[in-house]
Amino acid sequence: MTSSAGDFYDSLAPDYHRIFPDWEASIARQAAVLDGLIRSELGPRPHRLLDCACGIGTQSIGLARAGHRVVGSDLSPVAAARAAAEAAARGLELPVTAADMRWLPFRPGAFDAVVCADNSVAHLMTPEDTTLALCEMRRTLREGGLLLLTLRDYDALRRTRPASTPPQVSYGPDGRTVTFQLWHWHEDGEHYDQEYFQLLPRGEGWEVRLRRAASRALSREQLVEAVSAAGFDCLDWHTPEATGFHQPVLTARAAG
Repeated sequence: MTSSAGDFYDSLAPDYHRIFPDWEASIARQAAVLDGLIRSELGPRPHRLLDCACGIGTQSIGLARAGHRVVGSDLSPVAAARAAAEAAARGLELPVTAADMRWLPFRPGAFDAVVCADNSVAHLMTPEDTTLALCEMRRTLREGGLLLLTLRDYDALRRTRPASTPPQVSYGPDGRTVTFQLWHWHEDGEHYDQEYFQLLPRGEGWEVRLRRAASRALSREQLVEAVSAAGFDCLDWHTPEATGFHQPVLTARAAG
């Protein structure tokens, strides 16, 4: 993960909710899936959770509302601060900190579960950085604790190498926002650069906001190998068809 990823999310944080047709509905829907997986694995009581890529709070807010004791961290201090503010506006407590997931500022065994959602690990550009982050997630989990990690279905995407994503349209008080990405694949077929466009209504026309980031398209095999090597077992994939979540979810337990 590079400093450019932090700059990207600092810039995107004020507009991140515009990605979703209905951000509040997405908060509720994603929390329902993740909360169900957590309670089915760890039991029905509330749990101590770390969302180590909390962004503006899309997962953290819903999980806190479900009764869990959630702490959020994110590479972007701007995004993390917005997550705390959005939670407070909903009457929820969400302690947050700015932190790189490769060096998490939490004591060993502090959490029952760690959530790393929305393709965040794709910004770790090398196998070494991926290993560092996963080992940190393992370190902060108690023995038997649960990892929940979501990632794009890169097995399919690496075969087709799409040049763009479909446009997403959201509606707000100022009108429609259109969000889409252009992807520029590297020759290795594993890395790609993103141009992230948002078209916001301005008068009779549009304001174009462009941000850039880079990602690594991890295959399922690569991710499973890295998660296992970091000290996890009982790995299980949960497909969007089975869960209703927008990305495949990998769950794993912190091995003893």
